[in-house]
Amino acid sequence: MDSNVTQMLAEYTRLHSEMDGLYHTLAVRAGLSDSALDILYALCVLGDGCLQRDVCALSFTSKQTIHSSIRKLEQDGLLRLQPGQGREVHIRLTPQGSRLIQEKVLPILDLERQAMACLSPEERESFLRLTRQYISHFRTLIKQGEL
Repeated sequence: MDSNVTQMLAEYTRLHSEMDGLYHTLAVRAGLSDSALDILYALCVLGDGCLQRDVCALSFTSKQTIHSSIRKLEQDGLLRLQPGQGREVHIRLTPQGSRLIQEKVLPILDLERQAMACLSPEERESFLRLTRQYISHFRTLIKQGEL
């Protein structure tokens, strides 16, 4: 394989890890675990009453991890679970959970918006287009059994 490709992949991997580290830092500052931040973040994006499977799909975190973290947030009085159709269970914020989102999670979304706004419209489109393209190629190679 081309050494330039290998170097670029190493840099991409480093940047991806750095991004994960930034979110971990924000979770710690908010007094949350990474998975708790993922759940509360998902509630901001998906809306109060979303399903556990929707949180898993948005965060790419395992069902078991999300389930355990939801239970912990429920014990802490931040969430409550509401039965839905069949086996569906809706995740609802308590008033305390809503306050936590207002104080700790929405500011993170605002930082993300500010960071994205620092890029020109063309840069934002290129960033997303190229990231989607890379993921698509990677997914295809995984499905083809290139591992």
